[in-house]
Amino acid sequence: VQLVESGGGLVQPGGSLRLSCAISGWRLSYFGVGWFRQAPGKEREGVACIVGDDGSARYESSVKGNFTISRDNAKNTVYLQMNGLEPEDTAVYYCAATNFYRNYIAHCFMEPKYDYWGQGTQVSVSS
Repeated sequence: VQLVESGGGLVQPGGSLRLSCAISGWRLSYFGVGWFRQAPGKEREGVACIVGDDGSARYESSVKGNFTISRDNAKNTVYLQMNGLEPEDTAVYYCAATNFYRNYIAHCFMEPKYDYWGQGTQVSVSS
C-alpha cells in the first residue's frame, strides 16, 4: 500500500488549498484515512479523518468549519479542502491509512492506529 500526497504550496492568509492523498495497493473503501500535520517545532497532530466506505468524518476542533475532508472511491483518493488558511496552518501535511475497524472514528487522531503513511506535503501560509 502506498499513499502519495499532493496539492501543497504557498498561499496568502485567507486563501485556500486542496490536498489530495492518492492510495494504491488496496481499496479505499476498506480503509480509514486521516490527515495529520506537523508544524515547525511542534508535535504532529490529527486534523481530519474519514471512513472510506461510508464517508463518516471527524474534525479537530481548530479546523472545523474551515477544512473539509472527502473521498472519491472510484479514484481511490482522499481530499482535504482547506479554506480560510492562516499562518498557524503552516505545516507538513500527511495522510495515513489503516484497515477500517469498528471504533475507527473514535481513535482516528491516534497515530499508532495507522499502518500506512505518505511522505507529506508542505503547506505554507504567508503574506
